[in-house]
Amino acid sequence: MSAYSPTGMARQLASGLLSFPVTHFRPDLGFDEAAYRENIGWLSGFGAAGLFAAGGTGEFFSLTPAEVEQVVTAAVAEAPAGLPVIAPAGYGTATAVEMARAAERAGAAGLLLLPPYLTEADQAGLAAHVRAVCAATELGVVLYSRANAVFEDTTVAELAEDCPNLVGFKDGVGNVEKMTRLYSRLGDRLTYVGGLPTAETFALPLLELGVTTYSSAMFNFVPEFALRFYRAVAERDRTAVYRYLNEFVLPYCDIRNRRAGYAVSIVKAGMRVIGRPAGPVRPPLVDLDDAELAALADLVERVPED
Repeated sequence: MSAYSPTGMARQLASGLLSFPVTHFRPDLGFDEAAYRENIGWLSGFGAAGLFAAGGTGEFFSLTPAEVEQVVTAAVAEAPAGLPVIAPAGYGTATAVEMARAAERAGAAGLLLLPPYLTEADQAGLAAHVRAVCAATELGVVLYSRANAVFEDTTVAELAEDCPNLVGFKDGVGNVEKMTRLYSRLGDRLTYVGGLPTAETFALPLLELGVTTYSSAMFNFVPEFALRFYRAVAERDRTAVYRYLNEFVLPYCDIRNRRAGYAVSIVKAGMRVIGRPAGPVRPPLVDLDDAELAALADLVERVPED
């Protein structure tokens, strides 16, 4: 049983920056558990409020359900007391239910429910999907709204009423009106997490819409800078936020935007740059080329200080 109640987990996530570690692969693309465990131990020392194992940055989409359970189990084993590990669930409803149960077996503190696989669905179908997963677990569930699973505020309100363990909403859309409607309707019933790629870019404006924390991919390789940026956002220090954006985040996004899928590839490249390689990305992603890696290395060398 998790040490966190659903509401306790949600409060913990809201208290600070969220870590989404990469998943380490060997050259043959197998899971490198020893390297992953060592990295979780290192990354846990920087004070994130929660650790999302095998999430989008962790290449959930390329892992089998058995590998997901192995990754989550390893993260739980290495994370220190007080750092909740959140496991993913996704694909079709039956698979997501099984992954939710596997997360409990692995000792996870909560669940990130990703969009169902491939198909489009209306709000009634999406709601049935969420209800089934929430009913299958006692863990707190964070709902990820993006891609083919964009939830309306009325749907989320119904789910929050029906599912006491639905405690979080991760926004991967960035629609200001949708977030305004959702926060106006539900207020502090949920913890709101920013989940757009390179979430730092949107963190300050979304703070005004109730999104108090976000998933930081760059925390993987510049954790101290990522925490400085988070503190500047939380303190509404616009001068510092825009300096950090101009000097690091936006140039980083320029490299990220060169190819589809680079939102993950650039993070693994960053790990190489700092001397903590995590192996290649799995297909269908591709790694940065040598020129892009050099540009990233130059940027990391000039990461802004206070």
